Order: sequence, then structure tokens, then C-alpha cells
Amino acid sequence: MKLNYRISALVAAAALGLAATGPASAAGCLKGAVVGGVAGHYAGHHAVVGAVGGCIVGHHIAKQHAQERAAQQQALHAHPLAT
Repeated sequence: MKLNYRISALVAAAALGLAATGPASAAGCLKGAVVGGVAGHYAGHHAVVGAVGGCIVGHHIAKQHAQERAAQQQALHAHPLAT
């Protein structure tokens, strides 16, 4: 049982660390945390672990989308259409 409490404490500390980094670096975290928390709850009452995992995955996906949008904007500005 002590291991579960240690894991929960570690997960909570990681979540606080991610939340403390600010809104700019927390993109996608809230949506991922909600989805992960619900999934974790239904998968054996592990909502906190699911929320942290969802936050990490949501942030990663948001970062990928931001990089794709930046690449598209850069390509658009590099090769403007001839009118």
C-alpha cells in the first residue's frame, strides 16, 4: 500500500510541476487531463494517474500541432502565390 501512496504523491507533484510552468507551456494539458482522468476512473479508479498521463499526452499533441501550424505559416510566407 505504501507504494501506491508514493506513486500518487509523485504523480501529484508532477501535475503541480506542469501546472506551475504557466499557461504558455500548458497548452493541451487541461483537455488531456480531463480525458485521461475520465478514462483512468473507468479503468480501475486511477483518475489521478490518468489525468497526469492525459496532461502529458495532450501537451505533446498540442506542441506537435503548433509546430505543424508554424511550418505551414512559414511555407506560406516563403512561397507567396503569384496574383
